[in-house]
Amino acid sequence: MMNKGGRILFDRVGLLVLAVVFLVGVALVTLLPAARVDLTQNQLYTLSDGTRKIVGTIPEPVNVYLFFSDKSTADLPQLRTYAGRVREMLEEFANRSDGKLKLRVIDPLPFSEEEDRATAFGLRPINLGNNADPVYFGIAATNSVGDDEIIPFLDPAKESFLEYDLARLVYALANPKKPVVGLLSTLPMTAGFDPMTQQIRQSWVVADQLRQLFDLRMLQPGLDRIEDDIQVLMLVHPKNLPDSTLYAIDQFILKGGHAVIFADPWAEMDQGDPGDPMAGMGGTGRASDLDKLFTAWGVGFDGGNVVGDDRYALTVGRPDGGPVRHLGIIGVTTDGMSQDDVITSGLNVVNMAFAGHITRSEGAAAEVTPVIRSSDQAALIPASQLALASDPDLLRKDFEPTGDRFTLAARITGKVPSAFPADGRPGHLAAAAEPINVLLVADTDLLSDRLWARTQEFLGQRLTTAFANNGDLAVNALDNLLGSGDLISIRSRATFQRPFTRVQDLRREAELRFRSAEERLQAELQETDARLNELQASRPDQGTEILSPQQEAEIERFQARRLELRKELRQVQRDLDRDIERLGTRLKVLNVALVPLIISVLSVGLVLVRRRARRSAVAA
Repeated sequence: MMNKGGRILFDRVGLLVLAVVFLVGVALVTLLPAARVDLTQNQLYTLSDGTRKIVGTIPEPVNVYLFFSDKSTADLPQLRTYAGRVREMLEEFANRSDGKLKLRVIDPLPFSEEEDRATAFGLRPINLGNNADPVYFGIAATNSVGDDEIIPFLDPAKESFLEYDLARLVYALANPKKPVVGLLSTLPMTAGFDPMTQQIRQSWVVADQLRQLFDLRMLQPGLDRIEDDIQVLMLVHPKNLPDSTLYAIDQFILKGGHAVIFADPWAEMDQGDPGDPMAGMGGTGRASDLDKLFTAWGVGFDGGNVVGDDRYALTVGRPDGGPVRHLGIIGVTTDGMSQDDVITSGLNVVNMAFAGHITRSEGAAAEVTPVIRSSDQAALIPASQLALASDPDLLRKDFEPTGDRFTLAARITGKVPSAFPADGRPGHLAAAAEPINVLLVADTDLLSDRLWARTQEFLGQRLTTAFANNGDLAVNALDNLLGSGDLISIRSRATFQRPFTRVQDLRREAELRFRSAEERLQAELQETDARLNELQASRPDQGTEILSPQQEAEIERFQARRLELRKELRQVQRDLDRDIERLGTRLKVLNVALVPLIISVLSVGLVLVRRRARRSAVAA
């Protein structure tokens, strides 16, 4: 048993241990200010391996300026919370950069030099109205050779890609040389002489965009080697390529070169081989052909069918001039594009024409991750029908949606084998040493101007207006694949905001009940209208505008039913509010009453245990 002196000594030792722990903790915080433990569920404050490699290998100093209107956002707590999130991530970048990344946070007050500096960088403010000061929330960064990169406005809606956007900005400044993109295309994407029209043709808008952003190098279809300085290979409608060219492409990809491939079962912009009797009529000349590589990877590309989609079908003109929804010309919206992939996140619509679909063979070495998919109102249409269907309405004959969603674009990864395994040339690779990175898009027409951009000449300048995000898709794909394996490995992150998922589920259930009641109301309205028309047609005095007793009774019945349905809708809303209120009450009880009660019970229990221990010691 412990006597009184022993208890005093025990208490003193315990206090000494606590003091030592406290002092050690203070010392660690002082000596290791960047040390911290991330206890969040989704590791929100832990940088990915790719980001750590990028910021840890910066060769020259990079200056990052975070412009945030701190004073002007005093009444915007949500924006201030996100600004804190951005600042903390940038501070983590700086801590991991070995002093090469220097961060400065600037509040650009109105009419200040800081505001002039933000404007000079190209940052754009947002105006909140009501005579409030403009709000800046963007990033500008510079390197030692005078290059600069900006993020004009940090949109909280893109929080899941915050780490990627920041890492990309740092990577671009750490590697300032203009990246080289090799373009091999059998379509007339660039300017030149058109033998069909006997005129000079203009280059496609997407080709002009790529020239502005990258060192675009044109490659010939008969090449037998891809230069070492080409960082990304862009293939557009590869067909009739000799084995020497296929081998060069195969080895480029296996050795770590990244590629964007646009293939097509029926390329509308390709007029086909003049020697092909089916040229211009959906013959073999309009189908891409890279089957040798796809087969080796285990990737399926159906060159005989196109995807028709009744939900995404776009309206085009009939031969007689009237409008018609075309099953083969589709506009894929956000619900058909992966929001977890940086290439398609943020895009609104991508227009395609006569796209194919991508599959993965059983046991394939490649992994196929869909990036763009059709809706569930899609089915396959034989490409041969397109040549015969001058009227788009003819494509609807025998068209039955399968309920499946076809993959229209996908990332291809994995340690795939060579399509030329027995080749004995020096340096030959029989398989990829590291996973390949290829984006495969099952359409080439989406790059043509007519599907996404309008151009006009004004004072000698070519002005372009985009009505779809096709060009953004091509640029995003190249931008992502040019960013090294480290940048490509950075995927979307969980957001800092934690929504009340249970409340969202309740709202979804209520919306379904609302929609059901509204559909019943609409159906009964149509029924009533049809009934009124029948009653009117059966009257001998059809010309009169006076309602018959039967018509009046039908209208009164419908009005009474409409009141009932409106009461039902109001009841659904009341039930939703009551469910949310009940959930809120339970949460308040848990937070306000139950947790303190548990702590109180544990505290009382601890006191009773200590008293019992003391009594036992005194009795001894």
